[in-house]
Amino acid sequence: MSRFFPSISCVYSVSSRVICGGPRSVRPLLRPLPPGLTCVLAAGKKDLIDFPVLNEDELEEQFVRGSGPGGQATNKTSNCVVLKHIPSGTVVKCHQTRSVDINRKRARDIMREKLDVVYKGELSEVIVKKKESEVRKQEKRKKANENLERKRLFREALAADSKPGNDTV
Repeated sequence: MSRFFPSISCVYSVSSRVICGGPRSVRPLLRPLPPGLTCVLAAGKKDLIDFPVLNEDELEEQFVRGSGPGGQATNKTSNCVVLKHIPSGTVVKCHQTRSVDINRKRARDIMREKLDVVYKGELSEVIVKKKESEVRKQEKRKKANENLERKRLFREALAADSKPGNDTV
């Protein structure tokens, strides 16, 4: 895109939802990014989350021996990836698979999510999604409890109607 518009750089991040700042004010869909932070929209993702781009010059990568179950395979191979983002000091350790390449990719994905939380705080996509899922979970639990209460009252009404002294004709 910079080829077509050389004087325009990525200054704004596009969000998929409008955030209300008060009773009458609405923040625009375009909001400025923190200085020095570029954005990327994840292609092919459902929700188009805009995580920060990782600059390889700012990363320090180490390969260490993993821990946990696995016995000799874990104790002899150094396939656990430790990534450190030097400017923020964020450290990620990934030992999800036995493959170093897959662990490197997953460590970078985890690092992008963590940097999103560090840079955006409460407006981070990860935190917003977590809060939304907690609200959905609470609503689902509330609905289930209401259904249980209705069933209990219905059973009590049936039991009261079926008592031998309640013959109504």
